[in-house]
Amino acid sequence: MARSDLDKGGQPTLGQLLRSLRAHNGWTLKEMSDRSGIPVSTLSKVEHDRLTLTYDKLQQLSQRLGMRMSELFAEDEDSGQAPVTARRSIGRLDKAIQVTTPNYDYHYLCPELRRKRMIPVLTSIRAKTVEEFGDLVRHTGEEYIYVLEGRIAVHTEFYDPVVLDAGESIYIDSQMGHAYVVAEGCEEATVLGVCSSADEGLMDSLLNLHGPEPDKG
Repeated sequence: MARSDLDKGGQPTLGQLLRSLRAHNGWTLKEMSDRSGIPVSTLSKVEHDRLTLTYDKLQQLSQRLGMRMSELFAEDEDSGQAPVTARRSIGRLDKAIQVTTPNYDYHYLCPELRRKRMIPVLTSIRAKTVEEFGDLVRHTGEEYIYVLEGRIAVHTEFYDPVVLDAGESIYIDSQMGHAYVVAEGCEEATVLGVCSSADEGLMDSLLNLHGPEPDKG
């Protein structure tokens, strides 16, 4: 896929990626809307970096346009560009990518920044036991979890469970099986997590933890 307007240096946003994809294929906004099933007005706002897309819409976009989900987040194959040190993104909940599962509500923050070397996630935890949670999860890299509200119990495959109160935190190797559940006497907890990995497929690994993509027919 040609990305002429992405090859001028700097870090491409989701809007720039969509503009480049549309230009490469010679599509109008209306044609891209027809192909993706996403309204023209929404695509226009995304292309101008005034709006991001929900997780479900990103799934829909990637499926209908024949892209991998990770292409919307991961680093470009061309890694010869000099690292950019002056970029920034404000992490607002209304701009986050939201994913809801039986155990968690995830908000992937700062989604417009691609080539991220760490992924910030605000998470609401509802699962009360490891049995309710299911199998321990594993993915590449390391992660840091800071408890904002409530109390959580952290279960890992090599350590006894530990309970963390608001204001406490934990840093773990993410390849070690782990699960976060609310501690006894707590109904729901909110944590801020940061996942980091040298593996360019980190975002793919995290998204795959949410289970198989729904059948859209």
